[in-house]
Order: sequence, then C-alpha cells, then structure tokens
Amino acid sequence: MSDSEDSYMAISESGSESYIPSIDDSSSSDDSGRDAARSWCAADTSTFPNPPPRFPFTGTPGCRFSKIHITEPLDYFNLYFDNELMNEITTETNRYALSKPQTSRSQWNPASVEEMFMFLSVILLQGIIHKPDERMYWTTNETLATPIFRRIMARNRFLEIKQNLHFSNNENYNPRTHPNPKLNKIWPIVQNLCSKFSRLYVPERDIVVDESLMLFKGRLSWRQYMPLKRSRFGVKFYMLCESVSGYLYNFIIYTGKDTVFNQKYKDMPITSRIVLSLADSLLGKGYCLTTDNFYSSPHLADYLVTVQTDFYGTVRTTRQQIPAEVRNKKLKKGETVAMQRGKVMALKWQDKRAVTLLSTVHNPSMVRKQTHAGKIVVKPQVVVDYNDTMGGVDVLDQHLRDYPVARKRGKKFYKKVFFHLLDICTFNAFVLHEKNGGVLSHLDFRINIIETIIEKYHTETRVTKHGQPRTSGPRIPGPLRLTERHFPDLLSETDKKKAPTRRCAVCKTKHDGAGKRIRKETRYFCKDCDVPLCAAPCFRIYHTMEKF
Repeated sequence: MSDSEDSYMAISESGSESYIPSIDDSSSSDDSGRDAARSWCAADTSTFPNPPPRFPFTGTPGCRFSKIHITEPLDYFNLYFDNELMNEITTETNRYALSKPQTSRSQWNPASVEEMFMFLSVILLQGIIHKPDERMYWTTNETLATPIFRRIMARNRFLEIKQNLHFSNNENYNPRTHPNPKLNKIWPIVQNLCSKFSRLYVPERDIVVDESLMLFKGRLSWRQYMPLKRSRFGVKFYMLCESVSGYLYNFIIYTGKDTVFNQKYKDMPITSRIVLSLADSLLGKGYCLTTDNFYSSPHLADYLVTVQTDFYGTVRTTRQQIPAEVRNKKLKKGETVAMQRGKVMALKWQDKRAVTLLSTVHNPSMVRKQTHAGKIVVKPQVVVDYNDTMGGVDVLDQHLRDYPVARKRGKKFYKKVFFHLLDICTFNAFVLHEKNGGVLSHLDFRINIIETIIEKYHTETRVTKHGQPRTSGPRIPGPLRLTERHFPDLLSETDKKKAPTRRCAVCKTKHDGAGKRIRKETRYFCKDCDVPLCAAPCFRIYHTMEKF
C-alpha cells in the first residue's frame, strides 16, 4: 500500500478534524503529515486499488411523527397545512381585506378556516385540470364547463379570496428589524413550512443540493434569468433534497445580495455558504452530499471531510486548488487523469467533452455500464454514481411540473411563492405517504386530498340576490350528498299553506310517455341538502346514485 493511500485511509477511518487542516490553515504547516495530506499526488488504480471508505452513517432516516392517526392523504397534507397555519392565513387575509379603503373594496364577508380549505382544494384541482383563463373554470358553456368548480365555491367568492390572500401583518413590518425584509410578505409561511420540512422527516444517506427556478416574469429586483432552465425567468430556490425520493428537506429563497444564510458560515465563499447553510443540521452524521459544478470546490470538499460528511460532484477547472495536472491535461476520448489529496480525489474524464469531478469516496476505477439503447460503455465509477444521485431536485421539479397550482400570469411574487410552496407541501406529503406503505399514484393522492377536503369542509349554501336562503328552483346536487347521513323531513308550514309542497328533484329529471318532464309534488325534503324529494324511492335514489 502506498504512502498516499495510507494518508487518506487514516483520514477516513478516524474522521477527525486533526487529519485535515481547517480552511484558514496555510499549506506550509510544520506537520509533515498534514503537508502530505494537503499535497496533490498522481492517482490510479495501481496506487489506490480501493476507494476511500465512507464515514460511518449515524443518521436516523425516516418519519418523525406519530403514524397512529396518519392514514389518509389529507392527514399527510395536514402535517404541513395544519389548523394553526390555516388560522394564521385566514386571520391575515381577513385583516388585509378589512384594511382596504371602503371606496376600493366591496363588502367583505370574513372567510373561515373551512372556507380557506375549500379555496385550497380549488387551487389544487386547477393544477390538475388546466384551462387558459381562470374564469373559464366556472363557465356554463357546455363545451368547456367543469361543473364541480361551481359546486365547490362560487366564482366571485374564489376570486375575492384570492385577491385578498395575505400572510403577514403590514402594520408590524419594520425593515430595520425584520430578519428578511425582501420576503416580509411571505416570511411567516416560509419559516413555518421550512421548519416542518426538516422536522417531520430525516432523509436517507444520499442527499443533493441544487437550484430550482419558479416561473415569474413580473417586476422583481432579484428575478433571475437562467437560460438552461425550463422557466428561464423567475425566483430561484436553493434546495436540499433526498436523492432518491426528491423529498425537500430544506430550502433558501435567493433575494440577491441580501439572501439570508447561516451566520456560522459567513466567512465562507458564497457557493460553500449555500451548501453548508442548507445541510447544517445533517453535518457530522456521515451523509453523502452531491452537488453540481456551481457549488463544488476543493475548499468545500476539505471542509466537509472535517465534519464527517462525504461529497462528490462535478467541478469547474477554474476553481482554486484544482491541480494543474488535471486542469491542463489534454485527453483523448475515454481517457482519464486523476489526482489525490488526502481523502479528496480530482478526476478528469474525456467523454464527448471533458468532465471534471471531485469525490471523497471514489478512486479512479472504471466500470462497464449498459445504456438504454443496450450499448456497453466504460465510465468512471464516480460518474455513474453522480448520475444516480444528482437527480433529487429534478425529481421534485418533474412532479411539480405535472400538476402546477401557480398560474403563469400572477403579478404578486409572494402569492406565487405561496402557491409554489403549497405544491411542494403536497409532493412532500405524497413522499411520506409512499414511505409509509401508501400505494396511490401522485395524481390519485392529490385527487384524494381534494375530495376529502370537499367532504369534510364543504357546506352548500345558495342565497338569492337579497341574501335570503333559496327555497325553490333548480339546484345542483352537492358533492356531499353521497357521503353524509341524510334524513327526510316535512316542509315547514307557511302563512299561505299548512301543507306546502315542492317539486321532487328526482322526478323532474324523468320523462313521461309523451316526452314531457314529470311534475310530481312532495311534502318531504332533505334538510341538509335543502332538496325536495319523494319519501320513496326518490330520497334513496338521490343520496345513493351518482346519476339519476
């Protein structure tokens, strides 16, 4: 075994800070052992036949909540959007609506928590059923109509709540004392959900840090342009996700030079500060972190080794401390060059173009890999592992793109951020559902949440223009008529009639032999549904048959 291999093996097995100097240490230490660890030497499989051993994984991955009462999709969703958070949103929405000048607002009917849940169900359903204009969801045009939206919530009420949707008290805002002034409109929601993401679930060993772009083309000083992203323009999120499932564990919203990071790493380079702020609670537990070339550097790899965290990812050859032998070497296709420094390996591999990677858990070994087309190719092991674990954030983005709840034309960034976080919460809840043995697909999971919210929170009340309850005329069957317990009752006496009758809602859908609708009066009705029905068999038909 070579001296260099002895060096990184000693570092790996102990995992102690004393083997690798801190970031501020100079390379000219009096300790010759530390000098050897800080010097790059040529690496190949003959001198390094075995990769550096991983740090022992001491994390405890899995759910961190009681599973006794968490059985349905809505239960998982409520882990994030619980009554406390919904109360806060409802309170601030009502406060904001009532604070508007009387001349610029209509008469505001205060929203309730139940109504806010119904509002979220409409938003989630819009993510599944796509229409180019939001008002089109309530159209009566038979070609375009989707009647369920009219049954869940009136169009004007939905638009009224969406217009007044608010999350913080403007009167309490002070830019000098606020922890994140640029995000003050959405900061309570960001704090609440970010803490829940990391508290409710601990990820498996392999984690990934990458950026994601939320589409936003409005006026915003920190709006980003990223031509390689699908959205191109928008608000950038730095995310730490579990590599396999895509579960979002932590995130930071980029707001320019005022972006809030962990003060513990304030002296670090900005890219290292991003990674370490996101992964702070997971350091020292043997996790293996994957990043792309925006974040990777020998500086970051060295620091992660001191906190017993493994690392690999692509790297730019212009980064400081990349050895010149790797940076300047010209290779033919399939060739590699590698250098080792302590536990950190720098490898350059020539594919269609040169790819450079850093790793603390690989040596320069090559493996045979079969492509999707059935062709056998030879690649470095670090490249294969990078491709397998780097896609965590991409998994999240892909699922969010399927059923996006944020509409393209939103003008207020904080509302779009809220809807984006609502989308992420739904996906995280789906991941927890899967990890606890759930068998529903992502789409079925979302549909189940919507249906359960309707069943639990919907109250069907129709009023006339004068504000009085509607007692006659056509009525659309409510979505709860098949699930709740219903009982027949006699219509109440009026001043004009002691035994009033109304037209049966089931009979009027039938036709006689001449093709005319049957008109049959009845003294019975369902009090919960406010629908007149014959005692038999129409009452049973209405509450048990989806179509009648």
